[in-house]
Amino acid sequence: MNRSSDDQLVPADGCSVRVVDAPRVASVLERMPAEGDLADTAEVFGLLADPRRLRMLVALLDGELCVCDLAAVSDMSESAASHALRLLRAHRVVSARRSGRMAYYRLADAHVRMLLDLAVAHIEHTEAVHPERES
Repeated sequence: MNRSSDDQLVPADGCSVRVVDAPRVASVLERMPAEGDLADTAEVFGLLADPRRLRMLVALLDGELCVCDLAAVSDMSESAASHALRLLRAHRVVSARRSGRMAYYRLADAHVRMLLDLAVAHIEHTEAVHPERES
């Protein structure tokens, strides 16, 4: 709770009613994906939150790579890279093909590529607009 200028307690979020724009809330709720779809999406974003997995995915923007090359790019053991790729494959972020004993991975589809392209562009834009935020 915060104190307003007249010294009354008000909720920290500033809302004193449950819904301000009921038609808009109803419209948003109509378009809201199903709970299962939201949970699946959250899991994918959770997978993308790991810097090493993200590094592998960014490497795949340039095309297909084998597990050992992805391990080298992400500074992981082949075993750890294989495990990460299994998780990404289970969530349809990457797909694989076998050639003898070698497994080659690529981004699963154009949606994944678009998501990664937008994320990289967002970071580049943010750094250009807010150079003080660079790490």
